[in-house]
Amino acid sequence: MLVQKYGGTSVANAQRIAHVARIISGYRKKNPDLMVVVSAFSGVTDALISASAIAANHNESYPEILSEIYFKHREAVRKLIPARQRKRTDTQLRDNFRKIHDTLHGVFLVRELSPRTLDYIISFGERCSAFIIAEHLKSKRIPAHFVDARLLVKTDDSFGEAKPDMNVTRKNIREYFSKLRGVKVVTGFIGATMNDETTTLGRGGSDFTAAIFGAALGAKEIEIWTDVDGVMTADPRKVKKAFSIPSLSYEEAMEMSHFGAKIIYPPTIQPAYERSIPLRIKNTFNPMFPGTLIHRKRTHSDFPVRGISSIDDIALLSLQGSGIVGVAGISARLFGALASVKINVMLITQGSSEHIISFAVRPQDAVLAQMVIDSEFKLETAAGMIEPVKRERELSIVAVIGENMKNTPGISGRLFGALGKNGISVIATAQGSSELNISIVIKKKDEAKAINALHQAFFLSDIKTCHLFLAGTGLIGKELIRQMLKQSSHLMRNQRLEFVLAGICNSRTMQLSSEGMQMSDALKNLSRSKQKATIKDFAQNMIRMNLPNSIFVDCSASSEVADCYEEIINQSISVVTPNKTANSRDFRSYLRLQEVAARRNVQFLYETNVGAGLPVISTLNDLLVSGDRIIRIEAVLSGTLSFIFNTFSAEKKFSVAVKEAMKRGYTEPDPRIDLSGKDVARKLLILARECGMYVSMSDVQIAPLLPAQLRNAKSVNEFLKLLPSFDSHFEKMRQHAVAAGKKLRFIASLKSGKLNVELITVDSLHPFYNLTGSDNIISFTTERYRERPLVIRGPGAGAEVTAAGVFAEIIGLGSYLS
Repeated sequence: MLVQKYGGTSVANAQRIAHVARIISGYRKKNPDLMVVVSAFSGVTDALISASAIAANHNESYPEILSEIYFKHREAVRKLIPARQRKRTDTQLRDNFRKIHDTLHGVFLVRELSPRTLDYIISFGERCSAFIIAEHLKSKRIPAHFVDARLLVKTDDSFGEAKPDMNVTRKNIREYFSKLRGVKVVTGFIGATMNDETTTLGRGGSDFTAAIFGAALGAKEIEIWTDVDGVMTADPRKVKKAFSIPSLSYEEAMEMSHFGAKIIYPPTIQPAYERSIPLRIKNTFNPMFPGTLIHRKRTHSDFPVRGISSIDDIALLSLQGSGIVGVAGISARLFGALASVKINVMLITQGSSEHIISFAVRPQDAVLAQMVIDSEFKLETAAGMIEPVKRERELSIVAVIGENMKNTPGISGRLFGALGKNGISVIATAQGSSELNISIVIKKKDEAKAINALHQAFFLSDIKTCHLFLAGTGLIGKELIRQMLKQSSHLMRNQRLEFVLAGICNSRTMQLSSEGMQMSDALKNLSRSKQKATIKDFAQNMIRMNLPNSIFVDCSASSEVADCYEEIINQSISVVTPNKTANSRDFRSYLRLQEVAARRNVQFLYETNVGAGLPVISTLNDLLVSGDRIIRIEAVLSGTLSFIFNTFSAEKKFSVAVKEAMKRGYTEPDPRIDLSGKDVARKLLILARECGMYVSMSDVQIAPLLPAQLRNAKSVNEFLKLLPSFDSHFEKMRQHAVAAGKKLRFIASLKSGKLNVELITVDSLHPFYNLTGSDNIISFTTERYRERPLVIRGPGAGAEVTAAGVFAEIIGLGSYLS
C-alpha cells in the first residue's frame, strides 16, 4: 500500500484539487489500494479559528466569515462535480455548515470557547475537503471512499494537541481497511476520544495522520505532498538559493523538523521510523521531481551538513549564581518546575563551570517560566546564592544539521567564521555528543542574514556571493559598473565570485533590492526612479536589509557620505572608497574609523585614496608590518598636475595644458582645486597617518602654485579667462628649469616628521625626471631601501584607473568575506 498526504496548498481550490485527482489517477494504476490523507482547503482552519474567536467575543460578525468559508466550498463543488451527481455532496455540505453555525451560535451566546469546542469546529475543514475530494474522484469513475478518521484514530482528551492511543488506533485501522478496496480519502488532523469527542492532533497533524495509517497498514512508502521540491537545504522564503536535499536519515529529518523546517510535522516521523517505512516529500506542482526520501540508511552527501533550520522567535532564560555550582538536583528542580506548567524547552546550554544554565522557550511561555523558576528557587535567591532569572526576547535559534558533521574537523570553525565575518554575535550555543546538530541563539533581526551566510558557507562555498551598495554615480561609479559587467562572467568562471548590486544611489534618488538588480540597467533605472533619497536614507535601508557579505562602495567625493561610514562599519558592513574625506579629517576621526573597523572585524579599504589604481597604501603597510622603517617619502600624487607639467612646453602654454586636462576629465570641475595642491596635501596626510604619525592638515605646508589673483578669482569662468595672462609667469619658471637641465615637478614629501607640498625642479638623476603623461610616482626610502628607494609608478588620473583600483579591492574583499 502507498499512503499519500496532500496539504492545504495542494487542495486550495477546485483547480488544484483537479490537479491532485490527476496525480492520484496516475498513481492508482500501480497502487489500486491507494490511501490519500487530505488537509482542509488552504486558509479554512485559520478562518474557522477566527470565526470562533469572534463569536466568543460576542461579536455578531462571525456568520460573515462562515458564509465566506461555505461559498468557498460550494464553489469548489460546482466546478468539480457534475450537476447530476452533486445532490449528495450539497446535502452533506449544508449539514456540515448547519452544525458549525449552531456550535458557533452557542459560543456566541455563552461567550466561551473551550479547547474541546474549538477542536469540534475546526474539524469540519478536513471533513468537508475529504468528502468533496472523494466525491470528485467518484465523478471521474475512480472507486473512492470517504473515511472519517475520528472513527479510527482514538486519542486522549488533550484537545488541541491530542495524543493517539496507538494500540487501539492500529487495531481499528487494520480491521476497517481489511475489506475496503479502492482509493481511501481520509480526513487528516483529526481524531476522537474513547467517548467519541472530536480532537485534533496539533497544527500540521495531517502529516501525523498519514504516518499513523501508513505504519498501521505497513505501507511501502508514505508520501507528503506539499508546495516545494522536498526538504530544502534552508527555508526557500529566506534563502533564495536553497535547493532540494535528495535524501535524509530519520534522525536528520527529526532534527530539521524540530528546528523549524516547515515541510514535515515533527511527530510524523516517529511512527514511520518505528516500522522503517520510508517517507518521501513531493511537490504537487512539480510531480515529476523525485523530492526528498527520508529513510533509515545514512546516505552519501557532497556537503558537510544536510540543512539549516531555524526557529524565528524564542526567548532565552538564564539561571545563574554560585549556588548552582556543583549542587546535585538543580537541573531536576529547574526543568521539573517548567514541566509542571507544561512548558517545552527547545534548547539547553550549560558551561563546564556550572555557573549558568540557559534554555530557550516560546516567547509566550517566557513570563510564566520566569515566575515558576523564581518561585522554585526563592530561598536561594533570598540568600544571594542564585540571581533572579534573566530573560531575553527577540531572539532566534539557527541549527546546522547533518550526520556528515560527525568527526568532520572544521565545521564549527566554518560556522562561527561565517557569522563573525558578517558581524553576527552568538548569544548561546549547544551541541550534542552525537554531533548531529550545532544550534546557536542569535538576535531575531539577524536570523535571515545568518541563514544566508551559513548556507553560502556550507552549500555554496565554491560560489562566493557579495551584496554591493554603491553611492555615487559620477565618472568613477559609472566606470566601476562597466568594469564589473565586463568581468562578471570571468570572475564567476575563474574565481567563483558573484557580485549582486543590491543598492545604488546618487544625491537625489536611490534604488534597493534584496534580490539584486541588473547592473546593465541600474543607472538607467536610477535616473527614472521616483524614490527620493539622502545618503542617510540609503544607509538606513541598507542596514535594515541586513544582507550577508554586504559591501558599501562610496564612489562620491561627498563629506555627507563619509559621515555615514562609522554607522555603516558599526553594523559590520565593509567599506571600499576612493573618497579621501574621511581619512583626511581630524586625527581623532581617522583613528575612530580604524578602531571601529578593527573592533567589528570589518574591512575599511581606501587604497585609491592616494594613488588611484596603484598599490601605494598596501605597499606601505607591508613595509611597516614587516618591520621596516620609513625614512623619507617623495611622491607626485596628482595625475592631473603630472599631466599638466608633462604637457606644458615651449609649444604648449600652461593655460592650454590646463584646459586639455579639463577636457580629458582629469581635473575637478573647478581646476583650482587640483592646482591649489590641497588634494595632494590630503593624500600626503593619509600616507603620514598610515606611517603612524599623529598629524592634521595644518601640519602640511603647501607652497602656493597659483598667483593670488588666480586663486581668488570669483568663478571658474573668470579663472579660465585670467589664466592665459599668466602664461608668461609659468613659462619663466619652465625656462629657468630647462636652463639648469631640470624639469618642473609638483612633489609631496615626508621627511624628518615634516610634510611639504611644493613645485620644485628635479635633475636627470632624480627618479621623477622621466615621468610622462598623467603618471603618479611614489618613492619610499626606508632602512631596507636606503641606497635605492622603492619606487611605484603608473597612471594616477582618470576614472578608469581609479575604478579599477576600487574594483580590485572589492574582489579581494569578496574572497575574504566568503
